[in-house]
Amino acid sequence: MPRTTLACVIAVTFVAVACARQAAPPASDAATETALQPVRATAALPHDPDDPAIWVHPTDPAKSLIVGTDKIAATGGLYVFALDGTLRQAITPLDRPNNVDIEYGVTLGDRQVDIAVVTERKQHRLRIFAIPADGGMLVDLAPAGLPVLEGQTGEESEPMGIALYKRPADAAVFAIVAPKTGGTTDYLWQYRIAGSTGSPGAEGAVSATFVRRFGAFSRVGAVPGEIGEIEAVVVDDELGYVYYSDERAGIRKYYADPDRPDAGRELALFATEGYQGDREGLAIYRTGDGTGFIISSDQIEGGTRVHLFRREGAAGRPHDHSEVVGVVPTASDETDGLDVTSHPLPGFPRGLLVMMNSGPKNFLLYDWAEVERRALRIR
Repeated sequence: MPRTTLACVIAVTFVAVACARQAAPPASDAATETALQPVRATAALPHDPDDPAIWVHPTDPAKSLIVGTDKIAATGGLYVFALDGTLRQAITPLDRPNNVDIEYGVTLGDRQVDIAVVTERKQHRLRIFAIPADGGMLVDLAPAGLPVLEGQTGEESEPMGIALYKRPADAAVFAIVAPKTGGTTDYLWQYRIAGSTGSPGAEGAVSATFVRRFGAFSRVGAVPGEIGEIEAVVVDDELGYVYYSDERAGIRKYYADPDRPDAGRELALFATEGYQGDREGLAIYRTGDGTGFIISSDQIEGGTRVHLFRREGAAGRPHDHSEVVGVVPTASDETDGLDVTSHPLPGFPRGLLVMMNSGPKNFLLYDWAEVERRALRIR
């Protein structure tokens, strides 16, 4: 999450549209709407894009970045784009990099850095890169990678989803990893990310220490007998929750802090109806008062829809996200990953939604204000 949020501007807007939410029509009405068009697109990737993440520059929003994975085996990579969609950096080769997440102000040894962490599926490890404060070239902090899912075999040993959690109490940073497949319990693996005083890229400078497994999985696939997946994972650092997409069952919610006595208790299962395809990308649009939206992509060929749920839950019931605030059809093709920020950026005064776009092999940039206007049916 960015260092600053639109606490004042968004809070006022959020209150102003509260009544409009109550009047939102059923999600099925979205099927007849014109698809929301992006403001712009990134340059195309060579093979198969999957998951984006947004990095917000600490002082100059115009220098913010979008990073995205190209998930082909052996010759895949992590690609870095400017906000105008132009390619800034290609980190290759990576061996089927699936998902990426970003965390800010991570203490590694005697310094603090912003990091991007990528799952490198065929090498059974995480790759971790420092994002310079000036928005310059990303730096590989652990060229040998950080092994995960150790002791597993086959697809259960292949990391796909990734979400980073920075615990407010002590600034400890954790990576929550989803493998390609798993059992009905303990699907997710959680690791503590820490650093030594070694120089960037030095042997042992960064480590990932296993802390727990948790999380239910329905094993329901698209057709009878097929086993689905859990790929999309997102953490709400401020409120302390982790959400993940059980792709054909719903979105599950747990506590992100592994040291809570009840950390293994499922808090919610929602988004169980109203989807045409897989539940894929997840992101959180945060406002300064703990409100906002949980955004989920409904993976549809030719026009993925995004579903919005209340971040704060229902009145007096913070884990009740059952009400669909709105559903917005988009121009994005078969979206896997997405990301969102509420930070004002050039051309995106109330924030930015980035979505993977399968056919053209790129990422699409949407004006968040227009997404919210559509979702809440504001004229």
